[in-house]
Amino acid sequence: MTSAASIAAAVSGGSTTALAVARDTLARIAAYAPVQPAVWIHRVPEFEVLAMARAVDARVAAGETLPLAGVPFAIKDNIDLAGSPTSAGCPDFTYRPAQSATVVARLIAAGAVPVGKTNLDQFATGLNGTRSPYGAPACAFNRAWISGGSSSGSAIAVAAGLVPIALGTDTAGSGRVPAAFNGLIGFKPTKGRWSTAGLVPACRSIDCITVFARDACDAALIDVVVAGRDGADPWSRDLADHDLTLARVGVPLLHQRQFLGDLAAERFYAQALDRLAAQGCDLVEIDLAPLSEAARLLYDGPWVAERTAALADFLRSHPGSIDPTVRTIVEGGLGRSAVEAFQGIYRLAELKVEADALWGRIDALCLPTAPTIYRLAEMRAAPIALNSNLGLYTNFVNLLDMAAIAVPAGWRRNGTGFGVTLIGPAWTDRALIAQAARWCADDPYPHPPLDLETVVETVHLAVVGAHLEGMPLHWQLTSRGARHVATTTTAPHYRLYAMADSVPPKPALIHDATGGAIAVEVYELDMAAFGSFVAEVPPPLAIGTVTLVDGSTVKGFVAEPRAIAGATDITDLGGWRAFIADQTGS
Repeated sequence: MTSAASIAAAVSGGSTTALAVARDTLARIAAYAPVQPAVWIHRVPEFEVLAMARAVDARVAAGETLPLAGVPFAIKDNIDLAGSPTSAGCPDFTYRPAQSATVVARLIAAGAVPVGKTNLDQFATGLNGTRSPYGAPACAFNRAWISGGSSSGSAIAVAAGLVPIALGTDTAGSGRVPAAFNGLIGFKPTKGRWSTAGLVPACRSIDCITVFARDACDAALIDVVVAGRDGADPWSRDLADHDLTLARVGVPLLHQRQFLGDLAAERFYAQALDRLAAQGCDLVEIDLAPLSEAARLLYDGPWVAERTAALADFLRSHPGSIDPTVRTIVEGGLGRSAVEAFQGIYRLAELKVEADALWGRIDALCLPTAPTIYRLAEMRAAPIALNSNLGLYTNFVNLLDMAAIAVPAGWRRNGTGFGVTLIGPAWTDRALIAQAARWCADDPYPHPPLDLETVVETVHLAVVGAHLEGMPLHWQLTSRGARHVATTTTAPHYRLYAMADSVPPKPALIHDATGGAIAVEVYELDMAAFGSFVAEVPPPLAIGTVTLVDGSTVKGFVAEPRAIAGATDITDLGGWRAFIADQTGS
């Protein structure tokens, strides 16, 4: 799928037609449907899509300038498209609007062609994508893992190359978290920059409509088309763009950088900060405490009652129609008092003063979009706790009136994406998009292949002694189909000991800051093979996490302290092969 900008240029320039683009889009959607049938809730009928495309071609032929001529797009199904049902992920809530949401209408007026309504966490309540009776879209590159939500279907429609752009929404991070997991741009504008008229509200005072794209320039193009005050939306605001140069970028204090055990995410974030520094940004450590406290107000404070207010009538009349997890969250607002609401408003005002003071020290923030990612099965087992973890770095942004854009920042070996978010004060949207375009120049994070078949998840394992190639236990790897990945060394803070009375002779690798770099071989095994291998590791050896010389982490042999009783320190030899050669004189 090419970019929205290139499609519009080709249609406007006569090198293709909107009709040809529409037919190609419909064919891609049909081909992908068996892979992930849960992407769409409602598809615009083919004859209507083709009729709209022909109308665009007629407008182009008549000389109209259409910035989005023939660009196909998807719409999250809590945003109205005239004549198409809006369900917000709940069949019994479904209605058929007479007119489109303002943002949708502006896109169509600019020549874009809507092709369908996408799946979501019901009533946009969730960051994971599993809370829908229409099924759970999964990560486009490994379907064992969540897509992110609540704008799950929109993210997958773009990540899978079905459409170049898709509308989502964002109250707590729903337009950013799915972007991270699927290697996309997720632009969340300043509150009120894009009209929310025609949006089923989640928290009406802080809801934003967003866009997913593979190209930051497409986000800029969409913003030009849809931004601006709308008299139909009481939360709409006049545009007040601010120039911004990202010279000083705020990053969390070291102890506030939480990744919940996701070492790949931790490494990718460190690399992202190095990249910003290499681009000339000055990294400034800031205290996230006031932002984190504001984030907690969204679900632990009285703002949960705003979700209740949005669904009060339906909650009262159709409680059994609401997803059980969503219902638990929304019902939580019933016990909130007006006193608590005002106390929350007062505290948020105080926290906003602290947050706004940051802009005197920094130009923007760069945070992980999400600290980690979960499997679908894990999310279903602990739907509220794990979902809360996903909002660690996103929940405060709308409450504190900030703009944000999520950008790709790495791919885990399992095919799931990691991203960072650039966050600025209100009305720095255009500057953030420009920085995102610089970040994504030359495609530094190319997408892995689409998960069209079942992905076999693998583990990288570092071996240091008897399992090296040519050594006595190497067969335990080859018999499991292990694939050699690299011959390298550990980071320079390990010690290696030749254990006493070990048969066959084996070393013990111990983390020690005074140590050195130890030679290792790295092998790739599938999860089942890895599990059976680990089950055979005898004490005092164990499998832990080993840091390699390039800073990456893999699973590898480590040892309990008792392993070095009577052992010989062979660190200075640099590895087990050198020790064996020294012993045999070879």
